[in-house]
Amino acid sequence: MLRPERDSLVAAPSAKPFVTAEDIAKSYGGVQALKGVSLSIKPGEVHGLVGANGAGKSTLIRVLAGLAQPDGGRLFIDGRPIAIATPHRATELGMNFIHQELAFVPGMNVIQNVMLGLPKVSRAGLINWGAIAREVAPVAARVGITAPLFASVKGLSTAEKWLINICRALVRKARLIVMDEPTASLSAAEGEKLFRIIEDLSASGVAVLYVSHRLDEVLRLCHRVTAFRDGRSVAEIARADLSRAALVQAIVGRAVGRIAKPAIAPPAGDIVLNVRGLARLPRVRGVSFDLQRGEVLGIGGLVGAGRTELVRLIYGADRTDAGSMVLDGRPFLPRSPAAAVKAGLGLVPEERRTEGLLLTKSVAFNLQLANLSRIVHGPTLPLIDRRRRRSLAQSVIRDLAIKTPGVDTPVGRLSGGNQQKVVIGRWLLRGPKVLILDEPTRGVDIGARGEIHRLIRDLAARGMAVIAISSEPDELPDLCDRVLVMAEGRIVRELVGPDLTRNAIIEASYAEPALEGASA
Repeated sequence: MLRPERDSLVAAPSAKPFVTAEDIAKSYGGVQALKGVSLSIKPGEVHGLVGANGAGKSTLIRVLAGLAQPDGGRLFIDGRPIAIATPHRATELGMNFIHQELAFVPGMNVIQNVMLGLPKVSRAGLINWGAIAREVAPVAARVGITAPLFASVKGLSTAEKWLINICRALVRKARLIVMDEPTASLSAAEGEKLFRIIEDLSASGVAVLYVSHRLDEVLRLCHRVTAFRDGRSVAEIARADLSRAALVQAIVGRAVGRIAKPAIAPPAGDIVLNVRGLARLPRVRGVSFDLQRGEVLGIGGLVGAGRTELVRLIYGADRTDAGSMVLDGRPFLPRSPAAAVKAGLGLVPEERRTEGLLLTKSVAFNLQLANLSRIVHGPTLPLIDRRRRRSLAQSVIRDLAIKTPGVDTPVGRLSGGNQQKVVIGRWLLRGPKVLILDEPTRGVDIGARGEIHRLIRDLAARGMAVIAISSEPDELPDLCDRVLVMAEGRIVRELVGPDLTRNAIIEASYAEPALEGASA
C-alpha cells in the first residue's frame, strides 16, 4: 500500500480554472449516465476524480474528449463557453486523454507512436523523421523514455507505453492530461516513476485529471478531488480536508469501517474446485475459496484488486508463488491454459476481440477452437469433417440464438453480444467442469446482457460451476449465488442471500482491509 505523502506537491494552484464543467447531463438509450455533474480544473493542478463503477466518470471523460455530446449543462475553457464536437477539437483546445486501453500501434517504432495523429515535418514530399526526432528527443528524455526513438516497440512494458502516451500529449502542447486508472497495470516501482512525472507536469503548469479507484494514490497526488455518485457530483474536497474516510464517505454515501478477516464457509453442496492460499505477489495474496457444482460464484472489486490475476492463476496462464488447488478431488496445478482445458476448465476472457476470437475467421471456425477432437474424421485421419463442423455450429447458433447470416460469416461482423455468445458457445460444446467468465457482458447492449445472464444461469442449472468477474456492482447480485469481494489481492468479504446487494459490494470494495486480512 502506498503511504500518503501530504507534502509531495506544492500548494494548490490559485489561478483561474482552465476547464470548467457545469451541471453536465448525458443519456444513452433513455438511461441517464450523467444527471448533473460539475468540476473545474486549474492550470498545474492534479485533480482527482473518484466514484464507484457506473458513477459517471467515464461518461464525463467522453464528453470532454468530444466523443459524446452532452444533453445539458455547459463547458468552459479559460472562462469561455465552448462546444467540443470532435476529439480533434479537444486536442486543439489543449486536452489529451490517456485511457486504460492505451493508444498504441505495435507495428510502429517509438517515434511513430509518439507522433500518432500529429502533423509531421516533411521534405520533398517525404516525412522528415530526423527533424521530428530532434524536436521529440528532449520531451522523450523529460518523461524518461529510455528506448531509442527509432527502436521497435515490440516487447515494451505497459509502463513504457504509458511514457510514450505522455510524451505524445506533451508534443501536442497539452494543457490538461486526463489519466484513467494509470497504475492498474503497473508495478509499485513503475507507479513511483509515474508519480514523479505527474509532479513534474504539475510544477510546469500542466493540469492532470487523475481518475483512480486507488485512494492512497489520490491522497498522495491530488490538490483537490471531485466525487461522483450515481451520475451526480456529490463532493469537492480540498487537499487540507482529504482523508481516506472522507473519500469513501463521498463515494459510498456513508462511512465504511475497516473490514476484518472474512470467515468464508464452504458451500453445502458438491465441491468441484478447492483453492487454498493461492498467491502471486503483489497482485494475489493468499486467496482461498471453494466452488460448488452448479453454482455461479461472483468475484467483485475495483480495478487492480487482483480479480483477473487470480483467475489467470487458476487457468494456468500465470505461475503461482504459493498455494494449492483441487479439481474434482484431484490435485490441480496447470502449467498452461492447454493443461487447464484438458483438466476441465474454460475461460471467456475480458478482451474477447483480442484474446477470445479470431475476428476474420468464421463463426464455425471460432466455435471449433476448443473442440477439434469432435470434428475430425478420427484419430488415424485427423482431418476436419466440415459437415460435422457445420452441424455443430448450427446447433450452437440455434441453442444460443446467435444472430448471424450463417456459420461461414466472419465473427468480426457480429455485434458485441453475439460475439460473446460465440465465445461462450465454444465452451458449451466442450462442456467444462468449471467455466470462468471475465467481464461477461462488457460492451454489449442491455438486451444481450439479459440473454447472456440467462445463458450463464442455464449452464449452472446443467451442473456446470461458473466463476463470473464483473466491475459492475449492479451485475453480480442479479447473476450470482454468492460473491467474493477482492481488495489489494485479498478476499475481504463474502456476500450471499440478503447481504448480496450492489451497495454491499461497493462498500466492501472501498473499505480498508485489516492488516492481517488474508483470505480464510
